[in-house]
Amino acid sequence: MEKKTVVLYPGVGVGHLAPMLELARAFLLHAGDQQVDVAIVVFEPPVYANGFAATVARAKASNTSVVLHVLPPPASDGGESGDDAEPEDPLAWMLRFLRATNAPLRDFLRALSTASRRVQAIVLDMFCADALDVADELGLPAYFFFPSGAAGLACFLGLPAMRARVGTSFAALGESAVLSFPGVPPLRVADLAQGLADDGEACKGIIGVAARMPDARGILINSFESLEPRAMRALRDGLCLPERPTPPVYCVGPLAHQLLRVAGAARDEGAQGRTVLAGAPHAAGLLRRAAGLARRRHGPRLPPLAGRAAGPQRRVPLLREPGHVPQEAAGKDRRGCGEVRAEVDVLRHRAAGAFVTHCGWNSTLEGVVAGLPLLCWPLYAEQKMNKVRIVEEMKLVVEMRRRDDDDVETAEAVEAKVRWVMKDSDGARALRERAAAARDRAAEALSEGGPSRILATISPMCGPYICTSEKFTLRRGRILAQHFVT
Repeated sequence: MEKKTVVLYPGVGVGHLAPMLELARAFLLHAGDQQVDVAIVVFEPPVYANGFAATVARAKASNTSVVLHVLPPPASDGGESGDDAEPEDPLAWMLRFLRATNAPLRDFLRALSTASRRVQAIVLDMFCADALDVADELGLPAYFFFPSGAAGLACFLGLPAMRARVGTSFAALGESAVLSFPGVPPLRVADLAQGLADDGEACKGIIGVAARMPDARGILINSFESLEPRAMRALRDGLCLPERPTPPVYCVGPLAHQLLRVAGAARDEGAQGRTVLAGAPHAAGLLRRAAGLARRRHGPRLPPLAGRAAGPQRRVPLLREPGHVPQEAAGKDRRGCGEVRAEVDVLRHRAAGAFVTHCGWNSTLEGVVAGLPLLCWPLYAEQKMNKVRIVEEMKLVVEMRRRDDDDVETAEAVEAKVRWVMKDSDGARALRERAAAARDRAAEALSEGGPSRILATISPMCGPYICTSEKFTLRRGRILAQHFVT
């Protein structure tokens, strides 16, 4: 029997590979007895090769049912090289690198299709818009996977029209200028993702990618509708793309596999969680997301969340991937904080009382799934944009406000926020109740028949591609299988 293959192309970056791996697991989990498999293809970057290799090795070891193909980088990315080359914006470099992978990606997809295997569709990362040309050439249905939420997608799709409307760079408007996107709380220019404010190569590249995203046959987002109802209504009603049809948008989240696999079970089931918070009462631990900062050579300094800044509550630094502990932190008791631990080992423990996150979407969803109040501390990339909607609409966080003249919060201010979250006041109780309600809605979204149970129909891909009417269904998603070619 001919086997059907869905190819996932996550582009560049661990932050984009991780949710693609979760998506691949979800495809396979719900494929049932269908002859479907999932292949992930990544290109080895010409820089940071050691870290990339280690990440891929861990991904292969923990995802044996997903075939992960690592291809060599293209011979040239089309940019300048040599000692005289000007330093380049990393985002601009990434977009050009992805553009240069088109030819080897096309060759790979052709080779993957055999007499017994047929590539059924390709799912592209949000930055891989140039790969639409490859899909068109090969006659493959192409979908985008947007690893952030509905509000992030609403902003992204609206960027080209917004830039044309203001008639100048966003930076020229001033950091305090307010931008309004349908379905999204007002954003200041200062809240925009890195690279968007000026009219440099990175900004032009991102706007170009956003302009091409509606050409796909559908967009998958890592969210669930009850978490972002206003943004979902704006997408459904076509408000984000008033000049052209909006492609179908499908909620497939929350993709937090390692936490969701224990949904409905007691939050203190993890052995390592019991060890690291042994003897701790309910809601006694402050969990701090540590991964990512260890990879950054430069960046904002972090105040001590241990000792007097954390008060009597236990602080536990967390890493997303077990075993990937920074050398300086491995096995050490850092000022009474305890050893660095893997994120999923303790997030579900009943003694976990709060979660400090930099507002990356992956960690935000993990905190939501665990039902923890969030202490929100954005640093870079799209984290400030995420912060606005988590604070203003989801109301699941206490915001760490950095001083205007520095890049850190004072220890006293941090202590006050931590103590407030942990104490038994009316406001803190209301925050914990909202977090618990969001956790229950997340579990409901992926329950049998829930609004994100679309994954059960994605994998079989049993129906012919049908160009449906302009009234696209976001809520249930059971028509998605119709958008794949048999």
